[in-house]
Amino acid sequence: MKSVLLEAPGRVRVETVPDPALPGADGAVIEVKAAAICGSDLHFYEGDYPLIEPVALGHEAIGTVVEIGSDVRSFAPGDEVLVSSVTGCGACVGCATFDPVTCISGPLIFGGGVLGGAQSELLAVPAADFQLLRLPADLTTEEALLLTDNLATGWAAAQRADFSAGETVVVLGLGAVGLCAVQSAIALGAGTVFGVDPVEGRRLRADRLGARSLEPPALQTVMEATGGRGAAAVIDAVGSDGSMTDALNIVRAGGTVSVVGVHNLDPFPFPATLSLIRSITLRMTLAPVQRTWPQLVPLLQSGRLDMSGIFTDTMALADAPAAYGKVAARTADCVKVALSL
Repeated sequence: MKSVLLEAPGRVRVETVPDPALPGADGAVIEVKAAAICGSDLHFYEGDYPLIEPVALGHEAIGTVVEIGSDVRSFAPGDEVLVSSVTGCGACVGCATFDPVTCISGPLIFGGGVLGGAQSELLAVPAADFQLLRLPADLTTEEALLLTDNLATGWAAAQRADFSAGETVVVLGLGAVGLCAVQSAIALGAGTVFGVDPVEGRRLRADRLGARSLEPPALQTVMEATGGRGAAAVIDAVGSDGSMTDALNIVRAGGTVSVVGVHNLDPFPFPATLSLIRSITLRMTLAPVQRTWPQLVPLLQSGRLDMSGIFTDTMALADAPAAYGKVAARTADCVKVALSL
């Protein structure tokens, strides 16, 4: 099969590799129809994480079941499915909460060296009954791909931001996850949602979704808009030292900072004393993807969440090197790229 491999920072190639084997009696093999490049894939591409050998990339995929193990009960060959980016064993007390992050065996994410990469023609999926969702009716390919990670992450970020109806929320970073967080915060009843990003095109997208966009730094504008109090909640969809520091400064005393941006491996100089004095709640979240599906699917089907405009490009799997370069450039006209197979 063909698979996208990262051989060194900034160097992606599409290589022929062996087809994956069925990953146990509870597993399945998926023929991938479409995959996507996530912002967190760029941490590998840009050298933020160590690379020992070529790594198969990607954790967002939809496709068709082509093989199942003898213990799989909910799916059959021919079923069209989407795959949770975060996996669990599906059988422990943690997975019983539909949050693979709490799996006793520890969560895994497709791509990155342990599980296969989703940017491949075939993908082996362990614990298929837990990891897969039959493709919901009336959803586009783009909406289904977003359910595998980015929309689930933005939704979880807004939920864990713990704001009340009518309150002010700030979203730092208006990539795909940030734009999903903007819509999620609005759907959950936020009064004003400020979207902060240095790229004008991304700010304009946030405006069209109902946000009030700002070019960083945002502290003064948010303080003026809240009478000097600060935002009830800040969602950090970037995860850098700068964005996390900004979030802790922008949030009001007693407020919540919800971080879903993926940080690099360096320690963050956390201002513990100031955060304690201001009674700040800090929440960091790897999305409980499976838990979000019952909430998000009806919102998408009803049109209450509009994902149009988040995917800006569709390219062939063979063009993955160019696609990664396009995403890494972080231009105004490119937010997220789908890879078609």
